[in-house]
Amino acid sequence: MRRTLYTDDHEQYRDTVREFLGREVEPHFLQWEADALIDRKVFRAAAEQGVYALAVPERHGGAGETDYRFRLVVNEEIARIGATSFGMTLALQDDLVVAYLLDLTSEEQKQRWLEPFAKGELLGAVAMTEPGTGSDLQGIRTTARRACDGPDADWIVNGSKTFISSAMSADFVITAVRTDPEAGSRGFSLLVIERDTPGFTTGRKLAKVGLHAQDTGELFFADARVPAANLIGTAGHGLMHLMSHLPQERLGLIASGYTAARAVYQNTARYCFERKAFGQAIGDFQNTRFVLAEIETELDVAEAFVDKSVLAFNAGELTPTDAAKGKWYITELQKRVVDRCVQLHGGYGYMLEYPVARAYVDSRIQTIYGGTTEIMKELIGRDIAKRNQP
Repeated sequence: MRRTLYTDDHEQYRDTVREFLGREVEPHFLQWEADALIDRKVFRAAAEQGVYALAVPERHGGAGETDYRFRLVVNEEIARIGATSFGMTLALQDDLVVAYLLDLTSEEQKQRWLEPFAKGELLGAVAMTEPGTGSDLQGIRTTARRACDGPDADWIVNGSKTFISSAMSADFVITAVRTDPEAGSRGFSLLVIERDTPGFTTGRKLAKVGLHAQDTGELFFADARVPAANLIGTAGHGLMHLMSHLPQERLGLIASGYTAARAVYQNTARYCFERKAFGQAIGDFQNTRFVLAEIETELDVAEAFVDKSVLAFNAGELTPTDAAKGKWYITELQKRVVDRCVQLHGGYGYMLEYPVARAYVDSRIQTIYGGTTEIMKELIGRDIAKRNQP
């Protein structure tokens, strides 16, 4: 069926994104994988080209464009060249960090962080997960207390975080901390902790199965002294701020999961009619055709949900439950599609020189971060129970 999501403006933008990726990313991303780090200069180039921070208002250095279809175009073009680590790093900044800076900061804070962020000069991270706390955000133990009485007193932060994307390269970290141990869910706040903060150190760069170019690491806070002016949002409302941004975070995972799965499938379909076995293309065997037919049908059905989710987000109507539905289903579909595509490649599918092999290791995390499949189903189940109580 003909896809009606995009306008001519989006397709013209696609040309811009494709040209940028061909010049600044495609020649380099395999080296970034080998180095386990993305060259920061690419973010400045992305900002200059308009491939990054589009949602930032013009007065703060962006384009003021909040239509998520442009972000989906970026996802599609990154998936086309298989630069997954770069795509996930860009998504962290452009789907998550920027949302916190836009929604929760004062004008003075926007000048400090958002404006250089929009130029690609500063990179951010979001620190929620702790060694003993994953999806259960109320289990956060990193604490922040006032150094003395008064609203202008510094915060003293103690604790640790782990599995933090861009931990090693971020210039500032939006950090979830417990500010009132007696207040239950209203005892958490968000602090922006900058790289040079006394008492703040990074630990190991963690060795991952996939997404090698995207650095992931540990963070430690030992009496880290954070200025009062680095509180974002409202003190005690940290969990609410985190929950309110989950739909956008999960939409980003829906977009990356779908576009990666589609790209791997398209590469595999071409491979199946180029590769010969027993005197014919492997795509001419009935089993191969059936597998391709199943994958393409599933992707086409999923595409309808993805497109509807994007339009709902643009209209301010994407609910946490709907985002959870898409997050678990699309990422599980991605994992299933990539696995079947590896099988269709045979032994070549296990060789990292082939994009399908890199997609195999990169995709495994998708059903875990941003909320596991099991947590997504629990959230959906709770909503079903709430709606059906007598």
